[in-house]
Amino acid sequence: MFLQQFYNYLTYEKRYSQHTLLSYQKDIAQFSNFLTNTFETQLLAAKHQMVRSWVIQLAEAEVLPASISRKLSSLKSLYKFLVKQGMLTENPAKAVQSPKKSKKLPTFIDEDKIITLLDSENLFDDSFSGTRDKLVIELLFGTGIRLSELIDIKLNDFSQTEACVKVLGKRNKERIIPLNKSLCVLMNYYLAQKKICINEIDSPYLIVTDKGAKAYPKLIYRVAYKYLSIVSTQQKKSPHVLRHSFATTLLNKGADINAIKELLGHANLSATQIYTHNTVERLKTIYKQAHPKA
Repeated sequence: MFLQQFYNYLTYEKRYSQHTLLSYQKDIAQFSNFLTNTFETQLLAAKHQMVRSWVIQLAEAEVLPASISRKLSSLKSLYKFLVKQGMLTENPAKAVQSPKKSKKLPTFIDEDKIITLLDSENLFDDSFSGTRDKLVIELLFGTGIRLSELIDIKLNDFSQTEACVKVLGKRNKERIIPLNKSLCVLMNYYLAQKKICINEIDSPYLIVTDKGAKAYPKLIYRVAYKYLSIVSTQQKKSPHVLRHSFATTLLNKGADINAIKELLGHANLSATQIYTHNTVERLKTIYKQAHPKA
């Protein structure tokens, strides 16, 4: 009963996405099973040492620090809610520390490679799916939006006259992102094809499958992987790599970091500043290659 109350709180008050809610549910279920199997107790009877033991077990199982931190964050949120509701007097997860996460620089693809991909006349065919795939790559690289934001864009979120698109980010926070001229042209061409090829389905969503259904994450991953593989041999070739490429390109071109923060929909500047490390590394490489004293 209390778990459903907590999930309702996350859904209707915190306005978490279904993806985030599912992660919370999995994390809490995993900890609940741990309590039952290890201590023969339930969630409401958990103690600080039990939570700490779970974190240690996860670390010993070589679960990534970032994943452990997320799982611990799920527990802390649950128990904070239960304390607030008067079901518990203290939060057993509050004082448990997350393992230190190693800082990894965002993976990106050089803008020249992506431009070569998008300017090619042969890689994207003239079919509906070919046009859709190109629009997916163009939108991810041209706006820096997240995968979840992309698939949730509706037709009325696009404004041709204003040359912009409205996206719904984390915590249901809306932001307006400008579109370049070529992206607007492609968008209009795609919409015309969509009206002809998918006219039997009245879908309110912008990006749809070949049958007119709302696009799903795996489809977007496949599109990103397929076309990025043409221009890059690096291991990571995902929609998020295009988001990283968008931010890195803007920084390399001298864009203000606060403007990039707003375009990406980051809540804190610290989340955006990680891209400056890529820029610094790029400058170091150029310096070593070009300077006679390097």
